[in-house]
Amino acid sequence: MTSLKQLLTTTVAAVALAAMAPVAHQARAQVLDIATDASPVGLDPHVATSFATFLVVSNVYEGLTAIDKDLRIVPALADRWTISPDGLTYDFHLRAGATFHNGRALTAQDIIANIERIRDAKTGSPLASRVAAIKTMEATATDALRITLAAPNAPFLSQLGTISIVAPEAVAELGRKPVGTGPYMFKEWVPDTYIALDRNPSYWDKGLPALAGLKFHIVPDAATRQAGIQGGTYKLIPVADAATAAALKSAPGVKLLETQDLAYSLIGVNTTKPPFDKPAVREAMNMALDRAQIVQAVYFGRGVPGGPLSPALAQWALPVSDFPCYKPDAAGAAKKLAEAGIVGKLKITLNVLGSIQQVVDVAQVAQAQLNKAGFDVTLNVQEQGKFIADWRASNFEGFVSLNGGNPDPDDYFGRTFQTGGATNVFKYSSPEIDKLLTDGRTESDPAKRKPIYDAAQKILACQGPIMHIAYGTIFAAARDDLQGFAPMPTRSLRTLRDAKLAK
Repeated sequence: MTSLKQLLTTTVAAVALAAMAPVAHQARAQVLDIATDASPVGLDPHVATSFATFLVVSNVYEGLTAIDKDLRIVPALADRWTISPDGLTYDFHLRAGATFHNGRALTAQDIIANIERIRDAKTGSPLASRVAAIKTMEATATDALRITLAAPNAPFLSQLGTISIVAPEAVAELGRKPVGTGPYMFKEWVPDTYIALDRNPSYWDKGLPALAGLKFHIVPDAATRQAGIQGGTYKLIPVADAATAAALKSAPGVKLLETQDLAYSLIGVNTTKPPFDKPAVREAMNMALDRAQIVQAVYFGRGVPGGPLSPALAQWALPVSDFPCYKPDAAGAAKKLAEAGIVGKLKITLNVLGSIQQVVDVAQVAQAQLNKAGFDVTLNVQEQGKFIADWRASNFEGFVSLNGGNPDPDDYFGRTFQTGGATNVFKYSSPEIDKLLTDGRTESDPAKRKPIYDAAQKILACQGPIMHIAYGTIFAAARDDLQGFAPMPTRSLRTLRDAKLAK
């Protein structure tokens, strides 16, 4: 028979072990060392446009909804919602236990304040087009929100997944000290060296994240990143270029993960700067490009020539064979320039995003191709901050960059090509495109939306302000002991909330 003394001893020991369990768990948890190629240009998710920023903040912030690795809409800060039969009224219920990193509970009024900030012209948010359809917002309870649209908006739930919810009281310092509700919270930023995030101990999804934190090391040199992951200094390169991926394919202790990219390489032109206001000139640029050659030379064959929509959007994207201007024809391009009234070589300066080597490589190959087809191209390679500033101000004749894509075609087309769109830095305006995009946005039946976006793609591919070049494969290089992480077509690192380092 167990004595009272034995029972008490056993009970005290059990309680002590139980009390120590969380401490032991935290002691075992490790910080994940990540190597990235560029430092963010600010951490305010409502104004930032760089991939470097979103790699960091995709774990600091959350939206009402989220997009998972299979491009499905899933609950996030809203755990459920209903939509009225006419598609105009959305009622959201906020998740219990969601708090900001400063300890304050999330409320419906916080959601309203965030959307109002994005809509405010003084903010200058590139996300403004995504909330333009909202007519009214009302907090029906502390944890419930009603949003009414002026017209049906098929991609609305998808768009909400891109609206990060920040603590309204912290907006003055968001660029340097982000405050969200996500699984990781800001710790410190040493410029051009690293950004450190700590585990959020009050995260609503109990038990997550398993890691003690994330440390984003700013490592511009690809060879240094490669050596670092081979030696174990870094546990993850979240986006590895094709050359690095090829070099790491058989590296001991390293695994390569991949998925189809929604992002695309491109040349964009300012349609307010003659002669790029002429559709024929833009068509000639498309004809001058040999996209298959760029895929081989820059992407090492691990990409595809790209139209306006990524092949990851199998439901929507047309094959590039549907676009006549995609057949490389240098002589035909030169002839089209002559027909457009261009005498001699057409000079153009292209700003180039210099922080991403793949973009520089695309620019150099495209320059050679264009110069054989009646153009005289000068490349202006810029550091990230200057490039983004000129892009936002439409201070360019043309540019070469890498742009992110979206799960719904309107979320990209609407903000980029609609007259007055929030990221229509090209100053492009087409009544025909405007009507198509309005029709596609207000139609909820995918079968009826499909021919609308087919028509838009055929116009934009050859005569739009963007020469879409290629969609690559997203490679992530990870040490074998990193478990639970998967790359996403959106380039978000959202899956790091599920990641852990095996012993």
